[in-house]
Amino acid sequence: MQQSLSDLWYGFTVALQPANLMWSLFGVLAGNLVGVLPGMGALSAIAILLPLTYALGPVPALLMLAGIFYGSQYGGAIGAILLNMPSHPPHAVTCLDGYPMTLKGKGGTALGLTMLASFFAASFGIVVMIFASPLLVRMAFKFGPAEEFAIMFFGLVAGATMSRGSPLKGIAMTAVGLLIGTIGTDPNSGVARFTFGFDELRDKVELVALAMGLFGVADFFKNVNHIQHVGTQAAVRFKDMRPSLKELKQAFFPMVRGTLIGTLFGAMPGTGPTITTFVAYAFERRVSRTPARFGHGALEGVAAPEAAAHSKTQIDFIPTLSLGIPGDVVMALLLGALLIQGIQPGPQLITEHADLFWGLVASFWIGNVILLILNVPLIGIWVKLLQVPYRLMFPSALLFIAVGVFSTNNSLFSVGEVLIFGFMGLLFMIFDFPLAPIILGCVLGPLVETNFRTTLLLSRGDLSVFLTRPISASFLAAAVVLVGLQLYFGMRTALKRQLAN
Repeated sequence: MQQSLSDLWYGFTVALQPANLMWSLFGVLAGNLVGVLPGMGALSAIAILLPLTYALGPVPALLMLAGIFYGSQYGGAIGAILLNMPSHPPHAVTCLDGYPMTLKGKGGTALGLTMLASFFAASFGIVVMIFASPLLVRMAFKFGPAEEFAIMFFGLVAGATMSRGSPLKGIAMTAVGLLIGTIGTDPNSGVARFTFGFDELRDKVELVALAMGLFGVADFFKNVNHIQHVGTQAAVRFKDMRPSLKELKQAFFPMVRGTLIGTLFGAMPGTGPTITTFVAYAFERRVSRTPARFGHGALEGVAAPEAAAHSKTQIDFIPTLSLGIPGDVVMALLLGALLIQGIQPGPQLITEHADLFWGLVASFWIGNVILLILNVPLIGIWVKLLQVPYRLMFPSALLFIAVGVFSTNNSLFSVGEVLIFGFMGLLFMIFDFPLAPIILGCVLGPLVETNFRTTLLLSRGDLSVFLTRPISASFLAAAVVLVGLQLYFGMRTALKRQLAN
């Protein structure tokens, strides 16, 4: 424990350096803004700002991107509570009781509780990260190429089968991502693969171009005809945001339960924040003595899901940084940002890049305090921004996307890549295919391939090495069980439909 506190103190010395603090502040403000705006979100913001990380060091780059991620969680609740407009799916459940509280004149109270629940849950998640790190350091020496292959393979399977919609569609999109990840120069032989004569593809497909195309341009194409704007008469003053002692007591245990649910789901790869918030809400309604109040302005219906979302946001960084398994597509982009900086995620990251890990942990606390302070005066501004028409918002975002991707290597070829991936993303969205597994497959695919081939070289082609090493065998078995469960539930659903007909 003493060592962990010493490491945390070192992290604060890193995070409070002027340059690092500035980029962390920029990240949380940008995240807060895009969290409020419908259709943008952390994913779009990180994709647009990813080129900026090329000019930054690893620490400020990750602090900025992480700030965008958890800052957007704060912003997303504002539109849900005041306007009944869930800017992003995880906050859809917050609308159920948040907006009825606004209609009753309690919108400020709902926002105040949301901020307190968010800060409490984030702080708990940070503490878990602090005390889990020594265990991860001890595990680091037990990991070789076979273990890293098995863990990342499990991450691929989990991301593919647990994505939104049909597991088969998730697997298909993961395969698309794997194919995109194979484009470029083979790391072992140096031979160009699937470049189709384009020398620009020898350095592989730009992750920035892929992310911006799938989640920026495709979203623009989908919403290009949305010209309406949203108005609101909600007015929130500072004194309205201070919940009474009775309200705090009423929300305390739901806040704790939501935090624990978010912590549990954060440690499980492939579970998105939307699932977490709905589970927290459903659990709170189940344990309530008066479930009929839910949907009509229950405090518990706001505190529990928001706490779950924020604790999961913090815990998501543990499997991403220490195991290289992103919990969702945003984490996959952050993983890609680390690889751009030449940093290999894994158990060794905590010891080899202590400034990065502990600086990030410390920045979580700093960023959440900044958000807690700034959201009070900024709420009026965020509500005004919600009135910007889509016909102005999306073309502006498209311009930033084009400039951002061009700046990565000063090449119009990259802009063309974005356009192609934009049309590809639109096509997949029309047929309801999930886009997140594509990023997951593109990021993890090359790592899985490299570790697999390295293991076979060391074992002289003996495949049994993956089953004779306990950690590797455990994760491969978990992947098989996951696929088996998906097949079982799929067959059971098909059988029920046949019997119903």
